[in-house]
Amino acid sequence: MQPALATARRTALDHCSPLPRAELEALAGIPPAEIAGLLSLADEVRRRAYGNEAALEVLFNAKKGGCSEDCHFCSQSARYASDVEPERLQPAGEFVSAAHAAWNRGASEFCIVVAVRGPSRTLLERVCEASRQIKAELPTMTVAVSLGIMQDEHVAALVDASVDKVNHNLETSRRHFPAICTTHSYEERWQTCLRVKAYGLELCSGGIIGMGETVEDRIDFLCALQELEPSEVPINFLNPRPGTPLAGRSLVEPLEALRFVALARLALPRAVVRLAGGREITLAALQDLGMRSGANAIVLGAYLTTAGRPDADDLAMLQRTGHVVPSR
Repeated sequence: MQPALATARRTALDHCSPLPRAELEALAGIPPAEIAGLLSLADEVRRRAYGNEAALEVLFNAKKGGCSEDCHFCSQSARYASDVEPERLQPAGEFVSAAHAAWNRGASEFCIVVAVRGPSRTLLERVCEASRQIKAELPTMTVAVSLGIMQDEHVAALVDASVDKVNHNLETSRRHFPAICTTHSYEERWQTCLRVKAYGLELCSGGIIGMGETVEDRIDFLCALQELEPSEVPINFLNPRPGTPLAGRSLVEPLEALRFVALARLALPRAVVRLAGGREITLAALQDLGMRSGANAIVLGAYLTTAGRPDADDLAMLQRTGHVVPSR
């Protein structure tokens, strides 16, 4: 066995510990011929933590487009000539109807997403109204929100409205962040994540690979997540959007995408690792293998401005890979 894999196996399985930076770096450098062993190890760690359960989440884009920020990967930015037509914030009843539809599709988590710098009073009140109604009608559904950079009063209002989880992605490493966004800082994102945890909400924080970052950036990103200890880590693969500054970037190589999924599991063995945007075009026919590389959750259906694949295809994949969607 490759020495780096043998060391990682002892740390992850014998000592049941997250891999430290040095071991993650070593695994990031193993040759492609050894990646199968890495994926197998990550899958073993996943089974130890979660058995064969797979969690399904549906995203709800509550207000398309018109965002003031310049995140270079995002077609919802008002700064780019993308194919996204801005829409008004939907009424609370639409949030609730979408939550019921997600529940009927088998999802246990419903995430309300709005592309904004941070929530206005109107937006926050609308989200809180919808959350209270969803929890009243679907009490066991996890309600998550993604509302940009938040202050104490925003997070406190979410707690009062029975929101369960906040998604706020770091996106990439601290060093690389200024290359993908200039209208707000990495530190603002970091502080939002800390606030979410301080108020007792679950933190969902991950990011996107394939935005020009180095291997070192990917390791920095994982080590930052280790410090935050989110309950969930969504992994997105860049799907270059027309009109954005990253429109011309190539897709991540599938083996490197799988390597990163495995490293995320070994870095954060107790977190939910969710395959999210871009998996269909990056992994293509290897999506089954993605679910055998340490992931234990997926986003079902569309990703805000890009289509996913039919639910039936994803449910068939989970059946093939031995994953079971828990009864609710």
